[in-house]
Amino acid sequence: MTTTAHSSEAEPSPPPRSAPIRARLLPVDPAPRWLGWLGAVLVALFAGALRFVNLGQPARIYFDETYYAKDAYGLQEFGYEHETVEEPVGADDLLAQGHQDIFTGAGDFVVHPPVGKWMIALGDWLWSLLPFGTSMTPEAWRFASVLAGVVSVLILVRLATRMTRSVLLGCTAGLILALDGLHFTLSRIAMVDIFLTLWILAGFTCLVIDRDGTRERLARLAEAGTDLVSVGWLGMRWWRLAAGLCFGLAVGTKWSALFFVAAFGLLTVAWDYGARSSVGQQRPFWRWLGIDAVPAFVQTVVVAGAVYLVSWSGWLFTRGGYNRDQADGMAPDWLPGLLGAPLEALWSLVDYHRRMMAFHTDLTSDHAYISAPWEWLVMRTPVMFHYNGQAVGCDTGDCVTSVVSIGTPVIWWGGLLALTVVFGWWVTFRDWRAGAVLLAVAAGWLPWFAYPDRPMFLFYALPVLPFLILAIVLALGLVLGAGEGSPRFAPYLRAVGGIVYGVVLLLIVACFAYFYPVLSAYPIDEAVWRERLWFDVWIYGSGGS
Repeated sequence: MTTTAHSSEAEPSPPPRSAPIRARLLPVDPAPRWLGWLGAVLVALFAGALRFVNLGQPARIYFDETYYAKDAYGLQEFGYEHETVEEPVGADDLLAQGHQDIFTGAGDFVVHPPVGKWMIALGDWLWSLLPFGTSMTPEAWRFASVLAGVVSVLILVRLATRMTRSVLLGCTAGLILALDGLHFTLSRIAMVDIFLTLWILAGFTCLVIDRDGTRERLARLAEAGTDLVSVGWLGMRWWRLAAGLCFGLAVGTKWSALFFVAAFGLLTVAWDYGARSSVGQQRPFWRWLGIDAVPAFVQTVVVAGAVYLVSWSGWLFTRGGYNRDQADGMAPDWLPGLLGAPLEALWSLVDYHRRMMAFHTDLTSDHAYISAPWEWLVMRTPVMFHYNGQAVGCDTGDCVTSVVSIGTPVIWWGGLLALTVVFGWWVTFRDWRAGAVLLAVAAGWLPWFAYPDRPMFLFYALPVLPFLILAIVLALGLVLGAGEGSPRFAPYLRAVGGIVYGVVLLLIVACFAYFYPVLSAYPIDEAVWRERLWFDVWIYGSGGS
């Protein structure tokens, strides 16, 4: 049930021949599969209940919903993002009044790919199918975010269960994600970061399943009497193809997913090399390069690129999108029209991407809640998504509602300690799980330091959160499994480990409950509201008071 069994991916020397081949490749899963799925579903339902309560509050467009929700409706109506009216009444106010005629008729320049906005549009459509659902309402444009948040919790439970071989630790990972304030707020707003996180997490999970499946094939070959020293092709890697699909959707949500694609692409082929070394293949480099690495590039990077291109279909196969006609007439005369039109469309898309990149490169802002990457893991500057100082609904006349997008402090600050433990574990034992978690955190965090002048915000760190939580449950697994090598003291060490586990979980639950009113637009007395926001920078940002 614990995570103390060590597995090296980096050591080239094979394990002792006395160890059974299956034991060397895959640890035993002691729990029945149905129990793991039951736990995952229950934790996901709990997360969904938290996120659906008062989903319509604030009952208006707030923060970056002003971009993404309206872009989603443009995609739904026209296939591409549309400009919205500003005079005499703005589109946000029109939507608040129940009016849906908000478009000017012209394509709008957008700086993020369309997948996340298509998902918001899909959520709106699904919500409108419900007996009580109405399109283009706050609940409708936030519905997809809630579903993405719930599914990400479900996936994390299954992923953590697979990585630790412990239903307890798997459900713990999902519960922690369900109770994190940053994940909670971004699951209840029509922004695209929750979809980015979902697809990155799903892609990584597919690669872990692929890793286990590959080792399962090797174990079966060994049990069938095959000489593993000469084994080459390991069969079709469907789960790695699924990972490529997820990565394409992630990049189609935000370009920052490219950092993860690069890291995870290297990771999956490193796992293949480790598997070949584990079964005693001598000098497996060339076999690994031709049979594993090159196909892996196609299955992840090339497939992701194809999915990304398909995600622009609404813009490509219509004529009214921004910059859509930029390359019209540029095709050579000798090129048939059936080939010239697609070529011009693709060239217009390339030029569009050049403009998008220029926007991101030249972006400046004096936003009060700008946060540098070094601040993210300590949550120095959370973002005030919503604030209403004249709210009603509490016992005093000084009522406040707010949505402060801040992570649960126990999770994020405890995660820093867990990362330190996991780093020491990886240095000492080269455990593949520790290495994967550290790589994922690095991929989602360190590249941002290369852009010191670009305005950034704390919620950019959301894709890192599931891996931070994996670090926490791996560390808790070590604590719960303490004493396995010392039978005399094992009962006492395990008792201490159980106490530590219980205290950590209780602190997370209490901390989330404490911050819940400032996360959920719940009416609260202003004095109590200020008590919950411990630092001035949490209230006013870096822009002062």
